[in-house]
Amino acid sequence: MCCDNGCHGQEKHCRGHRHSGNSRPHQIWYQIYRAPYDHDPGNTNYGIEAATVLGIEPARVFKTLMTDVAGTLAVAIVPVNGTLDLKAMAQALGHKKAAMADPATAQRRTGYVLGASPHRPASALPTVLDESALDYETILVSGGRRGFDIELAPTDLITITKAATAKIGSPTHP
Repeated sequence: MCCDNGCHGQEKHCRGHRHSGNSRPHQIWYQIYRAPYDHDPGNTNYGIEAATVLGIEPARVFKTLMTDVAGTLAVAIVPVNGTLDLKAMAQALGHKKAAMADPATAQRRTGYVLGASPHRPASALPTVLDESALDYETILVSGGRRGFDIELAPTDLITITKAATAKIGSPTHP
């Protein structure tokens, strides 16, 4: 797979991944995007900016947000062209209320930095992927730093992170 406006530093890969409790490996296809652009400091929506530069529909590019649900850190993964519905996030994890996690606390307790990748070791945290991801064959998530994204099937992301799916995002941008 290659985006229509040229291969912007993309690499295609297939790696074996073992399901917990299952000795059969599951092959996961993914593609790395290294965006060859300088971030516009005046632009506060990094995800929309990256999607535009890569020529990818913003609804297929997902951001990772750290939340506090009943005193427990949790990961919400929603499209960059929308916002997180905190009440829906709480309900997806069986609680009534959620708040955005304090960035310093989240980084100290998990190793996450703002905009971090959902599939890093901290993904042992409860994770919820917006159900809109299932509308696409593949989605893009952060690879751990700005300008570095990973494209993979949403079902593979669910497997890797042990994520639940729920309607936790609300579109705000076209």
